[in-house]
Amino acid sequence: MIIEFVNAFANNINSGNPAAVCIVDNFLDLAEMQRIATKNNISETAFLKRTSDNNFDIRWFTPVSEAPICVHATLASAHILYKNNIIEKHREIKFFNAGNIFTASRTDEWINLNFPSIKVVEAKSNKIIDRILKNLDTIYLGISENILFVELKYNSEVKNFTPNLKLISSLPYRALLITSKDEEYDFISRYFAPSVGIDEDPVCGSAHCRLIPYWAKKLKKDTMVAYQASKRGGVLKCRNLDNRVIISGQAVITHSH
Repeated sequence: MIIEFVNAFANNINSGNPAAVCIVDNFLDLAEMQRIATKNNISETAFLKRTSDNNFDIRWFTPVSEAPICVHATLASAHILYKNNIIEKHREIKFFNAGNIFTASRTDEWINLNFPSIKVVEAKSNKIIDRILKNLDTIYLGISENILFVELKYNSEVKNFTPNLKLISSLPYRALLITSKDEEYDFISRYFAPSVGIDEDPVCGSAHCRLIPYWAKKLKKDTMVAYQASKRGGVLKCRNLDNRVIISGQAVITHSH
């Protein structure tokens, strides 16, 4: 099996979010796919199985568990399919997972992903959340499915945030997502999921399934540019549709084995 490694939401090998892409004739058993993902030891490993023409079943694994959704590894998968001429560059790719359909298309060097929009609902704080967000100017606190969503007043608070990973792991949520308005970009964010083996996700696409509708409503605009302010960082072009979002990014192949 050839595994290709890609930096998603990147235009060079030192930025973006690493993903591994494995194209298989049939999905391996769960334990074997998890073993491969654990050995790869990067935030996500995607397994692709072609079902017909431009249709692929896709599954995603962190180093410790199967993921319910992963945008950046889907971007990496589309990049591999286009770069290796498995799918022609002008054609759309359809990815299927657990009854959901995600589509990918190309515009020049950018890959556009169509994913479902995920709502954020307001939530109340508690002692643990207060400790995690100590000394920060919190404008909004919400829950988005299994993610704690926090808007901070200043972009410097997002950029300089030092996470208490032990406290974040103790939350009954998959991850902590923090965000703010920005001068250079429409908004910035950071994403922490230590309980599933990702202390900080370099660029999290599924976070933007939540961020895009939130900021579209707040900024009163449907087309935005976002930046994930991790150490590696990554730029995302964003578009808000009614119940879907378009997340566009670039990608770079780093190596294969």
